[in-house]
Amino acid sequence: MSKPTHATHAAHRSDHVQPAKTATAWTWFEGKWHEGDIPVMTVQSPAAWLGASIFDGARAFDGVAPDLDRHCERAIASARLFGMNPPVSAAEIERLAREGLAKFPPGTELYIRPLLWSAAGFVTPDPDSTKFALTLEPMAIPPFTGFSACLSPYRRPATDMAMTDAKAGCLYPNVARAQKDAEARGFDTAITLDPAGNVAEFISANLFIAKDGVVATPAVNGTFLNGITRQRVIKLLAEAGHRIEERRVTYAQVLEADEVFATGNYAKVKPCVRVDDRHLQPGPVAKQARDLYFSWAKAAGR
Repeated sequence: MSKPTHATHAAHRSDHVQPAKTATAWTWFEGKWHEGDIPVMTVQSPAAWLGASIFDGARAFDGVAPDLDRHCERAIASARLFGMNPPVSAAEIERLAREGLAKFPPGTELYIRPLLWSAAGFVTPDPDSTKFALTLEPMAIPPFTGFSACLSPYRRPATDMAMTDAKAGCLYPNVARAQKDAEARGFDTAITLDPAGNVAEFISANLFIAKDGVVATPAVNGTFLNGITRQRVIKLLAEAGHRIEERRVTYAQVLEADEVFATGNYAKVKPCVRVDDRHLQPGPVAKQARDLYFSWAKAAGR
């Protein structure tokens, strides 16, 4: 593949944005927009055979893209943690994402995915071979309906076991096998523990519980990402007067909770209505968290 395009040049070379009528997705790669899915790496790329890639995910809906700047900043931070030399800045990723939004009808619910990967190197990727692509894909935000979860037999690794402080593609086979196991047992997802046996999160979303008027979520300990939506929900609930505790959470406490809910970029806030054999109802804290989030996002107007 050709040499990575420098971001400052790429910004001037990007195509003029034209609204699309039926595009399933748009991808920016090496200076221009492409409609749909495109090939971007070779079989010899460390990203292909060594998992040397990182990504991030943001959302757009109702004309806003909440915390887009923070998602772009995290993408760059993840790439640097992986030893990559990003050919774009966080600000340039955000600018391109907002340019891409204009290719869709107003209000389209989108998943925004910046991707960076190593294109050369043997075992140790070459930092200066880093490539960048940005995809905007129509994807509806799920409704506020409940999901079920079981306890996964697969745990989250610690920072001395895997690159847990980056949103790295190589972490997701562990996610996938946990998801497959949960589905085989009749559940929508699962709750994963950390190496010490405490709750880390749901398979791919942060976990919250509410009990006796207190909202708790596992303290960040290096085994899961401190989600951007997680941080936003904690702030909004605290401002609304809730007592929030970031602390050790055990699986027994999840089973005994009045409410269990998830936060994440894909669905924002969703209630868990079954944990193993225990059934719950969507609770008022989860509903308020979701309402607060979307009200904040629309008021922020970005």
